[in-house]
Amino acid sequence: MGVIPGIEFNTFSIIGRCARTGMLGIAITTSDITVGSRCPYVKPMVGAISTQASTDPGLGPFALRLMELGYPAKGALQQLEADDPHIERRQLGLVDRSGNSAARTGAMNNPWAGHTTGRDHVAMGNGLVGEEVVQAMAAVFLESPQLDLEERLTRALEAGQEAGGEAQDATPHHSAALLVYASDTFSRVDLRVDEHPTPVAELRRLLDIFAPKIDYFALRATDPEAAQAAKERESEPAAISEKV
Repeated sequence: MGVIPGIEFNTFSIIGRCARTGMLGIAITTSDITVGSRCPYVKPMVGAISTQASTDPGLGPFALRLMELGYPAKGALQQLEADDPHIERRQLGLVDRSGNSAARTGAMNNPWAGHTTGRDHVAMGNGLVGEEVVQAMAAVFLESPQLDLEERLTRALEAGQEAGGEAQDATPHHSAALLVYASDTFSRVDLRVDEHPTPVAELRRLLDIFAPKIDYFALRATDPEAAQAAKERESEPAAISEKV
C-alpha cells in the first residue's frame, strides 16, 4: 500500500497517565507542521486522546466529553467508531482517568501502523519502520514510574525515534508536542515545536528549560504572593554574592 493522500503519515505518540498523581498527558511527533494544534487532547482528571493519520480534530473534544460523562476509554472509542464514517483512515489512542486504555489503527493507515496498550498508556504510530517503535516507547514509559509524567512521555518519544521512527522513504518529522495536565484547569506543560528539522530534540531542549519553572508557574496562578516570595528567596544568594 502506497502513501494515501490526506493521511498525516509517519506519526508516533505516547499517551500516558501517572498512577501516583493522576496526571494525564501526550507526547507526539509527525511529518507535518503544528501537530500540537490538532492531534493531542487532554482534560484534567478525565482523560487523554491522540487523534492521528487522517486527523479529525473534532474527535478529541468528543472523546473527552464522553469520558467526562463516565465512559471508560474503550466505551468512548466504541462511540467514535460508530459515529465516524472514515474510521479506517484514523488512528486513535485513549487513556481515561482510571488508567484504562484503548486504541484503534484503521486499515487505511500507512504501514507500518499499529499500537500497543496497557495500564495507564497507549503507544502508537503509522508510517513507521516497524512495531519496535511503539514497543520501545511503551517499555521506556513503564520503566520509570517515579519520574514526572512530562519526563516519562518525552523519554518515551525519544525512545521511539531511537528505535527507528519513521519509515526510510517517509517525509522527515517536522513538528512535535508535549501536553500534560494535573488537577488544575490549566495545563501543567504545553510545549510545541511547530516546525523544526529535529523536532524531538528541540522538544527535549524546551522541556529542560521549562521543567524547573513548572511548579513556580502553577503557584503563580493559585497564590501569586507565595510565588513572588519564592522567587525572591531564590534570587537572594545571587544578590549576596554580588555584594561580596
